Amino acid sequence: MTEWTQDPLSGLPDKRQVAASFSRAADSYDSVAALQRKVGGELLARMPANLSPQRWLDLGCGTGYFSRALGERYGAAEGVALDIAEGMLRHAQPLGGAQQFVAGDAERLPLRDASCDLLFSSLALQWCANFAAVLSESRRVLRPGGVLAFSSLCVGTLRELRDSWQAVDGFVHVNRFRRFADYQQLCAGSGLQLLGLETQAEVLHYPDLRSLTHELKALGAHNLNPGRPGGLTGRARMLALIAAYEQFRQPQGLPASYQVVYGLLRKEN
Repeated sequence: MTEWTQDPLSGLPDKRQVAASFSRAADSYDSVAALQRKVGGELLARMPANLSPQRWLDLGCGTGYFSRALGERYGAAEGVALDIAEGMLRHAQPLGGAQQFVAGDAERLPLRDASCDLLFSSLALQWCANFAAVLSESRRVLRPGGVLAFSSLCVGTLRELRDSWQAVDGFVHVNRFRRFADYQQLCAGSGLQLLGLETQAEVLHYPDLRSLTHELKALGAHNLNPGRPGGLTGRARMLALIAAYEQFRQPQGLPASYQVVYGLLRKEN
Protein backbone atom coordinates (compact mmCIF):
# COMPACT_ATOMS: atom_id res chain seq x y z
CA MET A 1 0.00 0.00 0.00
CA THR A 2 1.44 3.39 -0.94
CA GLU A 3 1.63 6.43 1.29
CA TRP A 4 -1.34 7.86 -0.62
CA THR A 5 -3.63 5.14 0.69
CA GLN A 6 -2.63 5.27 4.33
CA ASP A 7 -5.52 6.56 6.39
CA PRO A 8 -4.25 8.99 9.04
CA LEU A 9 -7.42 9.11 11.12
CA SER A 10 -7.16 7.33 14.45
CA GLY A 11 -9.04 7.40 17.70
CA LEU A 12 -12.46 6.67 16.27
CA PRO A 13 -14.88 4.85 18.58
CA ASP A 14 -15.06 1.08 18.76
CA LYS A 15 -17.40 -0.21 16.06
CA ARG A 16 -19.38 -2.19 18.61
CA GLN A 17 -20.17 1.07 20.40
CA VAL A 18 -21.16 2.69 17.10
CA ALA A 19 -23.43 -0.25 16.24
CA ALA A 20 -25.03 -0.23 19.69
CA SER A 21 -25.57 3.54 19.68
CA PHE A 22 -27.25 3.55 16.27
CA SER A 23 -29.29 0.48 17.14
CA ARG A 24 -30.68 2.31 20.16
CA ALA A 25 -31.47 5.33 17.96
CA ALA A 26 -33.39 3.38 15.30
CA ASP A 27 -36.84 4.47 16.47
CA SER A 28 -35.95 8.16 16.96
CA TYR A 29 -33.59 8.67 14.02
CA ASP A 30 -36.03 9.64 11.28
CA SER A 31 -37.75 12.24 13.46
CA VAL A 32 -34.55 14.35 13.59
CA ALA A 33 -32.83 13.39 10.33
CA ALA A 34 -33.62 16.44 8.16
CA LEU A 35 -29.95 17.07 7.35
CA GLN A 36 -29.39 13.39 6.57
CA ARG A 37 -32.31 13.40 4.12
CA LYS A 38 -31.08 16.61 2.47
CA VAL A 39 -27.53 15.29 2.05
CA GLY A 40 -28.71 11.91 0.74
CA GLY A 41 -31.02 13.66 -1.73
CA GLU A 42 -28.12 15.79 -2.93
CA LEU A 43 -26.00 12.64 -3.37
CA LEU A 44 -28.75 11.01 -5.43
CA ALA A 45 -28.90 14.10 -7.64
CA ARG A 46 -25.15 13.89 -8.28
CA MET A 47 -25.16 10.34 -9.62
CA PRO A 48 -24.71 9.72 -13.37
CA ALA A 49 -28.05 10.05 -15.17
CA ASN A 50 -27.32 7.08 -17.43
CA LEU A 51 -26.62 4.69 -14.56
CA SER A 52 -28.92 1.65 -14.63
CA PRO A 53 -27.60 -0.89 -12.13
CA GLN A 54 -28.69 -4.49 -12.04
CA ARG A 55 -27.69 -4.69 -8.38
CA TRP A 56 -27.13 -1.87 -5.91
CA LEU A 57 -25.92 -1.67 -2.32
CA ASP A 58 -27.04 0.93 0.23
CA LEU A 59 -23.93 0.96 2.41
CA GLY A 60 -24.80 2.10 5.92
CA CYS A 61 -28.51 2.06 5.17
CA GLY A 62 -29.70 3.13 8.62
CA THR A 63 -33.49 3.18 8.74
CA GLY A 64 -33.64 2.42 5.02
CA TYR A 65 -34.87 5.83 3.87
CA PHE A 66 -32.54 5.84 0.87
CA SER A 67 -32.87 2.11 0.29
CA ARG A 68 -36.51 2.87 -0.48
CA ALA A 69 -35.49 5.83 -2.67
CA LEU A 70 -33.05 3.62 -4.59
CA GLY A 71 -35.71 0.93 -4.90
CA GLU A 72 -38.07 3.43 -6.51
CA ARG A 73 -35.40 4.87 -8.78
CA TYR A 74 -34.03 1.51 -9.97
CA GLY A 75 -37.19 -0.56 -9.77
CA ALA A 76 -36.00 -3.57 -11.79
CA ALA A 77 -32.68 -3.85 -9.97
CA GLU A 78 -31.89 -6.08 -7.01
CA GLY A 79 -31.24 -4.02 -3.88
CA VAL A 80 -29.11 -4.85 -0.86
CA ALA A 81 -29.28 -2.76 2.33
CA LEU A 82 -26.31 -3.16 4.67
CA ASP A 83 -25.60 -1.68 8.09
CA ILE A 84 -23.37 -2.48 11.06
CA ALA A 85 -26.25 -1.69 13.45
CA GLU A 86 -28.67 -4.61 13.61
CA GLY A 87 -31.27 -2.43 15.32
CA MET A 88 -31.37 -0.23 12.24
CA LEU A 89 -31.83 -3.28 10.00
CA ARG A 90 -34.71 -4.54 12.15
CA HIS A 91 -36.35 -1.13 11.75
CA ALA A 92 -35.70 -0.91 8.00
CA GLN A 93 -36.59 -4.39 6.79
CA PRO A 94 -40.40 -4.25 7.26
CA LEU A 95 -40.45 -0.99 5.29
CA GLY A 96 -38.96 -2.63 2.19
CA GLY A 97 -36.99 -0.98 -0.58
CA ALA A 98 -34.34 -3.69 -0.82
CA GLN A 99 -34.56 -7.43 -1.37
CA GLN A 100 -31.84 -8.23 1.14
CA PHE A 101 -30.95 -6.69 4.50
CA VAL A 102 -27.48 -7.62 5.67
CA ALA A 103 -25.48 -6.91 8.83
CA GLY A 104 -21.95 -6.01 7.81
CA ASP A 105 -18.94 -3.72 7.99
CA ALA A 106 -17.98 -1.31 5.18
CA GLU A 107 -14.32 -2.19 5.75
CA ARG A 108 -15.00 -5.91 5.20
CA LEU A 109 -18.02 -6.25 2.94
CA PRO A 110 -19.75 -9.66 3.05
CA LEU A 111 -20.24 -9.59 -0.74
CA ARG A 112 -18.68 -11.44 -3.67
CA ASP A 113 -16.17 -9.85 -6.02
CA ALA A 114 -17.70 -7.88 -8.91
CA SER A 115 -21.24 -8.34 -7.62
CA CYS A 116 -22.65 -4.76 -7.64
CA ASP A 117 -23.06 -1.94 -10.15
CA LEU A 118 -23.69 0.81 -7.58
CA LEU A 119 -22.51 1.40 -4.03
CA PHE A 120 -24.48 4.25 -2.45
CA SER A 121 -23.46 5.47 1.00
CA SER A 122 -24.75 8.63 2.64
CA LEU A 123 -23.35 9.92 5.94
CA ALA A 124 -22.07 6.56 7.17
CA LEU A 125 -18.42 6.30 6.17
CA GLN A 126 -17.22 8.97 8.63
CA TRP A 127 -17.45 6.18 11.23
CA CYS A 128 -14.86 4.07 9.40
CA ALA A 129 -11.33 4.55 10.76
CA ASN A 130 -9.79 2.84 7.71
CA PHE A 131 -11.27 4.63 4.72
CA ALA A 132 -8.61 3.09 2.49
CA ALA A 133 -10.13 -0.31 3.29
CA VAL A 134 -13.60 1.00 2.40
CA LEU A 135 -12.32 2.12 -1.00
CA SER A 136 -10.47 -1.17 -1.55
CA GLU A 137 -13.59 -3.17 -0.71
CA SER A 138 -15.69 -0.95 -2.96
CA ARG A 139 -13.32 -1.57 -5.83
CA ARG A 140 -13.46 -5.31 -5.15
CA VAL A 141 -17.26 -5.66 -5.14
CA LEU A 142 -17.98 -3.26 -8.01
CA ARG A 143 -18.36 -4.58 -11.51
CA PRO A 144 -16.40 -2.85 -14.30
CA GLY A 145 -18.13 0.47 -14.95
CA GLY A 146 -19.74 0.39 -11.51
CA VAL A 147 -19.99 3.52 -9.35
CA LEU A 148 -19.31 4.37 -5.72
CA ALA A 149 -21.32 7.41 -4.63
CA PHE A 150 -20.75 8.57 -1.06
CA SER A 151 -21.29 11.47 1.28
CA SER A 152 -19.36 11.82 4.51
CA LEU A 153 -18.20 14.47 6.97
CA CYS A 154 -14.83 16.15 7.36
CA VAL A 155 -13.02 18.49 9.76
CA GLY A 156 -15.08 21.57 10.53
CA THR A 157 -18.17 19.56 11.40
CA LEU A 158 -19.64 20.61 14.77
CA ARG A 159 -16.77 23.06 15.19
CA GLU A 160 -18.85 25.37 17.41
CA LEU A 161 -19.55 22.54 19.86
CA ARG A 162 -15.92 21.41 19.78
CA ASP A 163 -14.58 24.92 20.38
CA SER A 164 -17.09 25.57 23.18
CA TRP A 165 -16.04 22.40 24.99
CA GLN A 166 -12.39 23.36 24.46
CA ALA A 167 -13.08 26.53 26.41
CA VAL A 168 -14.50 24.46 29.29
CA ASP A 169 -12.10 21.50 29.68
CA GLY A 170 -9.56 19.44 27.78
CA PHE A 171 -11.62 16.31 27.18
CA VAL A 172 -12.78 14.94 23.81
CA HIS A 173 -16.49 15.73 23.61
CA VAL A 174 -17.06 15.87 19.85
CA ASN A 175 -16.56 13.07 17.34
CA ARG A 176 -13.38 13.35 15.29
CA PHE A 177 -13.55 13.79 11.54
CA ARG A 178 -11.07 13.19 8.72
CA ARG A 179 -9.53 16.12 6.85
CA PHE A 180 -10.78 16.80 3.33
CA ALA A 181 -7.15 16.54 2.13
CA ASP A 182 -7.12 12.97 3.43
CA TYR A 183 -10.23 12.14 1.40
CA GLN A 184 -8.47 13.60 -1.64
CA GLN A 185 -5.32 11.53 -1.12
CA LEU A 186 -7.16 8.30 -0.34
CA CYS A 187 -9.49 8.59 -3.32
CA ALA A 188 -6.57 9.43 -5.61
CA GLY A 189 -4.78 6.27 -4.52
CA SER A 190 -7.81 3.99 -4.56
CA GLY A 191 -7.44 2.57 -8.08
CA LEU A 192 -10.90 3.94 -8.89
CA GLN A 193 -11.52 6.70 -11.42
CA LEU A 194 -12.39 9.91 -9.58
CA LEU A 195 -15.45 11.54 -11.15
CA GLY A 196 -15.95 14.17 -8.47
CA LEU A 197 -14.95 15.08 -4.91
CA GLU A 198 -15.95 18.27 -3.14
CA THR A 199 -17.13 19.74 0.14
CA GLN A 200 -20.29 21.67 0.86
CA ALA A 201 -21.06 23.51 4.07
CA GLU A 202 -24.41 23.09 5.82
CA VAL A 203 -25.44 25.05 8.91
CA LEU A 204 -28.35 24.14 11.14
CA HIS A 205 -29.73 26.44 13.84
CA TYR A 206 -31.19 25.63 17.25
CA PRO A 207 -33.00 27.70 19.86
CA ASP A 208 -30.72 26.40 22.61
CA LEU A 209 -27.89 23.96 23.26
CA ARG A 210 -30.19 21.31 24.70
CA SER A 211 -32.02 21.07 21.36
CA LEU A 212 -28.75 20.32 19.57
CA THR A 213 -27.51 17.73 22.06
CA HIS A 214 -30.94 16.04 22.12
CA GLU A 215 -30.87 15.77 18.33
CA LEU A 216 -27.36 14.27 18.29
CA LYS A 217 -28.43 11.67 20.84
CA ALA A 218 -31.62 10.85 18.91
CA LEU A 219 -29.48 10.32 15.80
CA GLY A 220 -27.11 8.03 17.69
CA ALA A 221 -24.32 10.44 16.73
CA HIS A 222 -23.43 11.87 20.14
CA ASN A 223 -19.89 11.60 21.50
CA LEU A 224 -18.53 8.05 21.23
CA ASN A 225 -14.83 8.86 21.03
CA PRO A 226 -12.12 7.28 23.16
CA GLY A 227 -10.98 9.88 25.67
CA ARG A 228 -14.46 11.19 26.33
CA PRO A 229 -15.18 11.93 29.98
CA GLY A 230 -17.10 9.33 31.92
CA GLY A 231 -20.15 9.95 34.06
CA LEU A 232 -22.61 12.81 33.99
CA THR A 233 -21.67 16.33 33.03
CA GLY A 234 -21.75 18.51 36.13
CA ARG A 235 -24.03 21.52 36.34
CA ALA A 236 -21.14 24.00 36.54
CA ARG A 237 -19.48 22.58 33.42
CA MET A 238 -22.78 22.54 31.54
CA LEU A 239 -23.44 26.19 32.42
CA ALA A 240 -19.91 27.04 31.26
CA LEU A 241 -20.54 25.18 27.99
CA ILE A 242 -23.81 27.04 27.43
CA ALA A 243 -22.07 30.37 28.05
CA ALA A 244 -19.26 29.47 25.62
CA TYR A 245 -21.67 28.33 22.90
CA GLU A 246 -23.83 31.44 23.29
CA GLN A 247 -20.94 33.45 21.85
CA PHE A 248 -21.69 31.80 18.48
CA ARG A 249 -25.37 32.77 18.50
CA GLN A 250 -26.75 34.22 15.28
CA PRO A 251 -30.15 35.84 14.61
CA GLN A 252 -31.47 32.41 13.47
CA GLY A 253 -30.27 30.69 16.66
CA LEU A 254 -27.25 28.68 17.78
CA PRO A 255 -25.38 27.39 14.69
CA ALA A 256 -24.12 23.85 14.18
CA SER A 257 -21.84 23.59 11.15
CA TYR A 258 -21.41 20.49 9.02
CA GLN A 259 -18.75 20.07 6.34
CA VAL A 260 -20.20 17.50 3.94
CA VAL A 261 -17.96 15.59 1.52
CA TYR A 262 -19.48 14.31 -1.73
CA GLY A 263 -17.53 11.71 -3.68
CA LEU A 264 -18.21 9.93 -6.96
CA LEU A 265 -15.84 7.21 -8.22
CA ARG A 266 -16.03 4.61 -10.97
CA LYS A 267 -14.38 1.26 -11.46
CA GLU A 268 -12.89 1.39 -14.92
CA ASN A 269 -13.47 -1.36 -17.46
